[in-house]
Amino acid sequence: MAHFSENALTLLHERYLRRDASGRTIESPDGMLERVAKAVAAPAREFGEDERMWEERFLRRLDALEFLPNSPALMNAGLPNGQLAACFVLPLHDNLDSIFGALALAARIQQTGGGTGFSFSELRAAGERVASTGGISSGPLSFLELFNHATTVIRSGGRRRGANMAVLRVDHPDIREFIGAKLKPGALENFNLSIGVTDEFLNAMDSDAAFALRSPRTGAVSEMANARRLFDAAVEAAHACGDPGLLFLDEINRGNPTPALGRIEATNPCGEQPLLPYESCTLGSINLAAFALVDDVDWDRLRETIRDAVVFLDNLIESSHFPCAEIAEATRRTRKIGLGVMGLADLFAALDIPYDSEGAVTLGERIASVLTREARAMSIELGERRGSFPAFSQSAWPARNIPSLRNAAVTCVAPTGTLSLLAGCSSGIEPFFALATARQALDGRRLLDFNRAALDALEGLGTRRARVLEIIRERGSLRDIPDVPDSLKRRFPIALELNPLDHLRMQAAFQKHVDAAVSKTVNLPAGASSDDVRTVFNAARAFKLKGVTVYRYGSKPRQAVSLVEDERAPDCRECAV
Repeated sequence: MAHFSENALTLLHERYLRRDASGRTIESPDGMLERVAKAVAAPAREFGEDERMWEERFLRRLDALEFLPNSPALMNAGLPNGQLAACFVLPLHDNLDSIFGALALAARIQQTGGGTGFSFSELRAAGERVASTGGISSGPLSFLELFNHATTVIRSGGRRRGANMAVLRVDHPDIREFIGAKLKPGALENFNLSIGVTDEFLNAMDSDAAFALRSPRTGAVSEMANARRLFDAAVEAAHACGDPGLLFLDEINRGNPTPALGRIEATNPCGEQPLLPYESCTLGSINLAAFALVDDVDWDRLRETIRDAVVFLDNLIESSHFPCAEIAEATRRTRKIGLGVMGLADLFAALDIPYDSEGAVTLGERIASVLTREARAMSIELGERRGSFPAFSQSAWPARNIPSLRNAAVTCVAPTGTLSLLAGCSSGIEPFFALATARQALDGRRLLDFNRAALDALEGLGTRRARVLEIIRERGSLRDIPDVPDSLKRRFPIALELNPLDHLRMQAAFQKHVDAAVSKTVNLPAGASSDDVRTVFNAARAFKLKGVTVYRYGSKPRQAVSLVEDERAPDCRECAV
């Protein structure tokens, strides 16, 4: 039986367990895992495989909290018309039918717990003439506000807050307005914003050259802008409120596995899964904390779990009921999955490896390499048994001497905000945010959480332990507590204590190996300067990352996770993973 913490049980009852028509919970946590394992194993029989064997293997992984799939799978697997994917990208063309069609489809996706990404770059700029009416366009920002309001109304069926990504190319005439769109408190709370940065822009910035902003409708130059000033505006906005992030579009497309199908212009809400229009992706995460031995990783069991997880995620594509025919077709054409990890900080703590050490980066890169190598090997095997994804012959893989492949992409690293709480581990590849944190439940309650590993490590303090725990509750950190050995302080650093470049080094270590992208927030202390943000943005480019996000603590009046004694009321706006 899975061991869920009290906070995890609260979350399960709030969002995941089945209810009857009156709203009464009719499913136990173990019943949920059994439902999911049974439903996801069912497609095996279509390929002549042992359905019962897969059900048992899936349940064993879930029950041990070694692996968890994205939230829509936990919520909806085995239910009528269950939609099981977390990530979607929907196209937006420059006409009302496309815009409002995407709005309606996004509402249906979010109602099932999925998250949506959009590129607003095709929409004509504010002030451009609308030929059909003779009127003036209100521009992409007005429609972005409309989408944001719709998400507030939908609230993902009442079980999850809606999550969206809005991307605008850096050469769009309305880029300045987009950069500053979230500077006003409370603006666009259901959206993450990312600037679609291009090599052309970066080269113009390097040479301090003028950069052309172009009408997306005609291609005509509307203005020659100073690239460095645009970059500085992005830095200042990100410092002030955490948005926008940067999405390196050309870097993303250099890694696009199916370039013949089109150019990628957008990602899912947290940036880890670049997708073509109408594509969706099933996500899942390996809990690395479950594979810690006394002084190493249980590599054999990790490899076995990775291979089982790939089959699980591929089966989700077979089991899912897609919101529309276009999504079903695009998803099945490439069959992208996104297997990632969580609990990395817990693993480091268990092995006594400081997060901000060379040893941590080395181990992180080895984990990423094993993750993708084993996942791809399993996808090759599935391609031989079940057939390659339909667009395989048009993909980049045959040129790499890969004879078959079930999934065009197999790995990414998601933030796992909710999943890590269920698994009782740190999120994604993040360091510990703090050793004591507060989250806000949908019903307004604050969920307080102490880091399990730190609690266990402090057992040896004897009578001093209670006082140390009280200080951790206040500060979230061990750093300045005199009664704690330096070895423990090194073992449990928190995000705000790390050099920003240590965040990026870990992201880069994983990005070297994963197929898609890595969702990672570079957490900055409240007193960080704009120059700190500029350093992070420039370093992300140098590390050849596909995207970068910074967040200066307290720069929003509400935030997803807070220190326990912080007066700011936290808010939970998470990716649908």
